[in-house]
Amino acid sequence: MKTKNINGMINEFQGFISFVESLRNLNEDMWTSPIAENKWSARDIIGHIMFWDKYILEEAIVKIYTNQSVNVQDFNIDEFNKNAVDYVKTKDQEEIINQTLHYRQELIDTLKLLSEEKFFNNYIDSSGNNFTVNSFLEDFIPHDDHHKRQIEGFLKSRL
Repeated sequence: MKTKNINGMINEFQGFISFVESLRNLNEDMWTSPIAENKWSARDIIGHIMFWDKYILEEAIVKIYTNQSVNVQDFNIDEFNKNAVDYVKTKDQEEIINQTLHYRQELIDTLKLLSEEKFFNNYIDSSGNNFTVNSFLEDFIPHDDHHKRQIEGFLKSRL
């Protein structure tokens, strides 16, 4: 039963790839305009997700796969997100989308390599907090969906 849950969660997490691919067709205004007053643009949201994927891949999932200590740590999330938004402002749309797809695919490929034990095992991160791959996916799948719905709502409002 757990293996089915693992595959189901990974497949759901992978589903975000086709959504990101669909954003290649956005014109510059749709890509860079805030989705609402005092909100991020589609570009900023996708960059935010890409930064999280890269961070979790490098500091947790690869470490778990290679039997190293999980290096996720407490930090200022607002500052982390601001750095993501600042970064994407220096890149063009294609580069951001390609990087996002790269890190998401790397994350998925590495998740698929994890044993069931590693998937559900509890790890202590460098801040002393619990980390499980299962919980990461349970948190980030709805996180992705939330941002996907935000972007879709914005795009529909601009038709």
